[in-house]
Amino acid sequence: MRRAELLERYRALPMPTTTDESWRFTDLKGFDPDAFVQNGHAPGPGPRTMLEIDVAGLATVDGGGLEIERAPEGIRFELLDESHPQLGELVAADEKFAAQNAAQWEHGLLVHVPKGVVLEQPLYVRVANPPDGEALFWRLLVVAEPGSRFSLIEDLSAPDPELAGYSNAVVELFVGQDARVEYVSLQNLARETWHFASHRARVGRDAELDWVAGGFGSKKGKIRIENDLAGQGATSRVTGAYFADGDQHLDYDTLQEHQAPNTTSDFAFKGALRDEATAVWRGMIRVEPDAQKTNAYQENRNLLLSPKAHADSIPGLEIQANDVRCTHGATVSQVDREQLFYAMARGLTQSDAERLILRGFFQDVLDRIELEPVREALGEALEARIPQG
Repeated sequence: MRRAELLERYRALPMPTTTDESWRFTDLKGFDPDAFVQNGHAPGPGPRTMLEIDVAGLATVDGGGLEIERAPEGIRFELLDESHPQLGELVAADEKFAAQNAAQWEHGLLVHVPKGVVLEQPLYVRVANPPDGEALFWRLLVVAEPGSRFSLIEDLSAPDPELAGYSNAVVELFVGQDARVEYVSLQNLARETWHFASHRARVGRDAELDWVAGGFGSKKGKIRIENDLAGQGATSRVTGAYFADGDQHLDYDTLQEHQAPNTTSDFAFKGALRDEATAVWRGMIRVEPDAQKTNAYQENRNLLLSPKAHADSIPGLEIQANDVRCTHGATVSQVDREQLFYAMARGLTQSDAERLILRGFFQDVLDRIELEPVREALGEALEARIPQG
């Protein structure tokens, strides 16, 4: 579909409101996506990265464009061409923000790893926060051919925590037969920046996708994380960790779509909230009629560190097969005052005690992360959100 047609589709789609079930807890009142300068071309100071790591490929995206700083031999790590046949195959332009991205993206990266290629070091993409009053539309297309093995890190960060921009991202992941992909998406945008993202993966026969999502920044928006278990024996594991404070609002919408038999999915999201921050997690396990022997699990746990923080956790199941194992769990709880008292009675300040409790709360999800620098960076980012006492 041509850009002009996509733009018309975007304009025809209504802005989501709280009367829409999937937006019931995320009010976009006061936000106008057309009020921002589209794809501003003035280069900013660049992203502030969350971790230091040796990489095989490096790309940087900011208002000035996309720069490939290092590309490994034997794979395609290059600018994305809008004529690519798989572009838009997973994320359709049938939702307001995905349609706007399809119509207006300019900064896109293609990662195509050929059959049987194994990369020992990860690929790394740094995406800068849009400047004040500007929008950045970012697109990532990943194709892992059969038998390939690699890790990819997408790091959205802000050099200035007070920037008020608009970030809109779409990521499509194709994981071929017997391939293994580790995809890490870290979001640490500025506190006044709106962020909307649609991520969708298709996992083929006997393939594995290990997905890590970290959420720390942004003002408000919604992040969609969707997995299609499309091939027999496909496996998807998604690990999420988030922390919001002040008046931040984080919204995660996840889907585990089991389309083939003998597929496995494992989603585990944990979040902590301070001050008057709010969070929403809505998860769905959907099992199609032919997806017998499905094994699916989802959980969301929230830790409230102040009385005005609030979280909504909404798990869901849609099962159309009769030989499956699907389970879910969701909790929202305050800090255990007895634990806090016990730690402080042994000489810890309240902030150090909260930091210790926080580390314990997140430890099981951190243990699921295979890349050690990512695991350490997330742990440090979580603990850093507790102010020094």
